[in-house]
This record gives sequence, structure tokens and C-alpha cells, in this order.
Amino acid sequence: MGSIRVYKGMPPLTEEQIRRLDENKPKSDDEIDFSDIPRMTKEELAKFKPARLRLKESKNIAS
Repeated sequence: MGSIRVYKGMPPLTEEQIRRLDENKPKSDDEIDFSDIPRMTKEELAKFKPARLRLKESKNIAS
């Protein structure tokens, strides 16, 4: 996923910082707890539109 950038003059990472970075490594979907996210209702799902349809809004551009 991401990477750590080290810039000239930066102090080295502490052991605590390295530990915290290791704890935040990417996880698979099976490892993530989604239980605190409420399920969407049928009404909420019905409001969804593909992104390409939402973005096609006419814009008036003055020249």
C-alpha cells in the first residue's frame, strides 16, 4: 500500500513509532471488524447511481 518517506535531516524513527506502523499494516477483509457499521436500508441503496451518471451534470460556461 503506502510507504514511509524519509527526508534529509529527519530524526530516525523510535521503536514506538516503528511498532505503531507495524500495527497498521494492511489487513484482509476477513480481519476487519465491520460490526459497528450499520446495514444500509433498501431505500438508501435505491438512491445509489453509478458514478458516471452522477458526474454528467450540465455546466454553463460563460465565454
